[in-house]
This record gives sequence, C-alpha cells and structure tokens, in this order.
Amino acid sequence: MKKFLQSFWRVITWPFRMIFRIIAWPFRMIGRGFQFLNTDVDDRPILDTFSNLATESDARASFWEHVEALRIHLFRMLIALSICVGISFYFAKPLMAFLAGPVGGLDKLQAIQVTEELGVFMRVALTSGIAIAFPYLAFEIWLFAAPGLNSREKKNTLFGIPIAVLLFLTGMTFTYLILIPPALKFLAGFTDIAQDWAAAEYFGFITGLMLWIGAFFEFPLVIYVLTSIGLVKPQILLKQWRIAVVVIAIIAAAVTPTIDPVNMALVMLPMTALYFISIGMSQLAYAARKRNMPAEESV
Repeated sequence: MKKFLQSFWRVITWPFRMIFRIIAWPFRMIGRGFQFLNTDVDDRPILDTFSNLATESDARASFWEHVEALRIHLFRMLIALSICVGISFYFAKPLMAFLAGPVGGLDKLQAIQVTEELGVFMRVALTSGIAIAFPYLAFEIWLFAAPGLNSREKKNTLFGIPIAVLLFLTGMTFTYLILIPPALKFLAGFTDIAQDWAAAEYFGFITGLMLWIGAFFEFPLVIYVLTSIGLVKPQILLKQWRIAVVVIAIIAAAVTPTIDPVNMALVMLPMTALYFISIGMSQLAYAARKRNMPAEESV
C-alpha cells in the first residue's frame, strides 16, 4: 500500500516537478556560470606542460582529455554551422542579388557550367551561415580555452566575444563597401575586353575576400587576449614589424584571387594597419597585466 501511494504521489506531482525544474533550470545554469567564471586554476607555463607530456603519465592523460574536449567542441560548432547554413537557404537568393550590386545585378553575370548556379547558391549560403553562426563559434572557442584561464582572464575573454563578432562583421562590411568597388573598377577597366564575368568566379572573389578580411579584423583582439594571458609582449611585436609586413604581403598575395598589385595592396594595407593597431592593443593589455600581477600575488 505504501509503495502504491508513493507511486500515485509521484504521478500526481510529476507535472509540478517538471514545471519547477524548467523554471529553476536557468537559475541553476546562471549559478554554474558564476561558479565557473570565479574558479581559478594553477598557473603553469605552457612550455612546462608540453615538456611533461613525455615524462608524466598524468600529463599525457590530461592532454588526451583536452583533445577529446576539442573534438566535442568542434562537433558542436559543425552542427551549429550546418543549422545556420540551412537557415541561410531561405534568403540566399536575395543576398546573391545584394552581393551582385557592384556589377549591376545578377543579370550581368552568367553561368557557364551546368552546376554553377547551385555552387554559387551554396557558397553564398555558407558565407552567410558563417556570419550568423560566428557568435556561437566564438563562444565554443572560449568555452574550450576557459578552463585553463584564471577568473579575471575568463571574464575579460568572455566580454571579448561580442567585440569579436563586431570586428568580424565590420571586416566583411569594410570589404564589400571599401575594397570591392575599386578592385572591380580596376579589373573591369584594365583593358578593352568585354566583361562577361562568370557567376562562380565573381562570387568566389567576393565571398572569399569578405571572409578573409573579416578574419583578419580579429587580429587586434587575438593579440590583446594573448597578451593578457602572458603569451605575447608588445615589445616583440614592435621589434618584428618588418618581418610582420613581409608575412602580411605573402598572406595578401595568397588570399587575393588576382595577381595584380592593386588588389594585393587593397588587402595588404588594412592588414598592416591592423597589425600596428594590435601593437597598441597589446600595450594596453600588457600594462593591465602588470597592474594586476601584484594583486594576484598578494592573494
């Protein structure tokens, strides 16, 4: 009889318990988030960690745990990207018309291959999906790196996620509004040959340049974060600026889909400016780290 009454009571109260769990779930997640952000880890140099992989079995086990965690994060990022690309299918055609604006519209382009239209549609949807999923992708990257940071670094890098999203979208907008028009004007007016551009080539040029420049706009934030956790110093960045310019020129040549120096310069100039901005951001992070180090040592 007692078991029957207990079972009857669980059946009756099950809806109320479910409602309570649903209501309490956000508060539990917020509590766990605050606890996670305020948890410190032992400060251990990265070089020592890698050197111990060959001598300590615990270090090797921890390393493979991190590899497994990375696999899980990458899998979730892939799922999120797939969902966002699927969402982009609904407005990929209007977006294609918008991106074709600098050449006068979609009717100014032509599809040479049988599958070219489908390929262009998928490329535009993928680019849009990356832009939509970028906040979650940045959060997954932070979630993977956060367990190795102290509480101050966790909070600082967490607040950097919306900044990263803003920088990425700014880079894509800058490319479309500032870089693309003069590049197309130069390419279209270089000779007297009639310009009947293939859709695949045009959208490959547009979307590739937007994604690359959007990624390059993250460089100041990345340098700021690396300086905050002690991996980069502004003095080194300033001393090696000549090498950095050479590397930027190589990257610009690889990223630019054409071989002309004008388009290469259009990519190289903002990248160089971003590098020197990164030096300033690194200096700010280095000064803040030096101010916080005595306070952390006294705790």
